[in-house]
Amino acid sequence: MPTDWIMGLLGGGLIGLGGAVFLLMNGRVMGASGLIGGLVDGSGRGNAGERIAFLAGTAGVPFLLALIFGGVDNHLTENVILLVLAGLLVGVGTRIANGCTSGHGVCGISRLSLRGIVATCFYILAGGVTIALLRHGLGVM
Repeated sequence: MPTDWIMGLLGGGLIGLGGAVFLLMNGRVMGASGLIGGLVDGSGRGNAGERIAFLAGTAGVPFLLALIFGGVDNHLTENVILLVLAGLLVGVGTRIANGCTSGHGVCGISRLSLRGIVATCFYILAGGVTIALLRHGLGVM
């Protein structure tokens, strides 16, 4: 039985729940890039423990679930250089856009933020163009 859409729905719901809890508990919009950026540039020293705990949970829980239930086919390339390059480009892009998909897409759109809506539209457009180029243009994926 194909469960990809169920897992996507569950994952999306959990991200939204996480954003709502973060906003209620901290009074700030959740954004993974902002949390990481604050650790990297030192602006988040005041709440570094909270940032590290959030990011450790974000990375650690899927790892634990994969150990318990087994991994899923994520359809990613096995080209490590391409994955590292993609990660760096995402990091640069989120700094330029002043936020990532969790900040703009989940929290921004739910608050009807024009900046969040515009940024998310460009994220989706850029993602579609990138996949089309890599898959159909370059045959990388």
